[in-house]
Amino acid sequence: MLRATVTTPVRGVGEFFAMALDTLVLTFKPPFAWREFLLQAWFVARVSVLPTLMLSIPFTVLSVFVFNILLVEFGAADFSGSGAALGTVTQIGPIVTVLVVSGAGATAMCADLGARTIREELDALRVLGLNPVQALVVPRVLAATLVSLMLSVLVIITGLVGGFFFSVFVQHVTAGAFAAGLTLLTGVPELIIAFVKAALFGLAASLIACYKGMSVAGGPAGVGNAVNETVVFSFLALFFINVIATAVGVKATM
Repeated sequence: MLRATVTTPVRGVGEFFAMALDTLVLTFKPPFAWREFLLQAWFVARVSVLPTLMLSIPFTVLSVFVFNILLVEFGAADFSGSGAALGTVTQIGPIVTVLVVSGAGATAMCADLGARTIREELDALRVLGLNPVQALVVPRVLAATLVSLMLSVLVIITGLVGGFFFSVFVQHVTAGAFAAGLTLLTGVPELIIAFVKAALFGLAASLIACYKGMSVAGGPAGVGNAVNETVVFSFLALFFINVIATAVGVKATM
């Protein structure tokens, strides 16, 4: 029993990386499922946009509020724009993207593939000579990656606009000083790092969701378990990616 307890997770990790490698190879192999890609991009965006807006505003307001209190104590309230830009681009954007992609996009994707698996649609594709990874996984992974980039842009814009209105109209920071400080600590390198992290988040979360959805067993109850496991594994993987990417980005921009 101990041997089975150890080998089962190891086998699962191996199967996940095998599917990820197949996805990478089949991404560049024609034909590409453009229709499925567009449908999945719209599907993931539809379930993710509203949670993104609902999370980005309070995250930004809370961080700007606390940071501005500290700046006022030091007599440096005019630098609130620098703090808002740096926090939104480097941390708030990635964290909100992690929460939304894991909690909304990846779970919906896993449930969709899990339902197809228990209805034996994947086996039907194999009988027809079609590769389920190429037909279903590749367009979903690319769609989730693209939507994650779009969500990152949306979070950054929403965060900066929300931080501006809160700082200027609530904490009475000068509007010109706030705008002038936006680019003081944040530039193109920080934006590039934020977009790279967003793309990695979408890639990792979609791969986990697709693997859990395609390996469902046990009927409808198995689909529910797979969705729950997708959330947990996506959170772990995405926060780990965030830490590593942030450390690499700090070293690269120093």
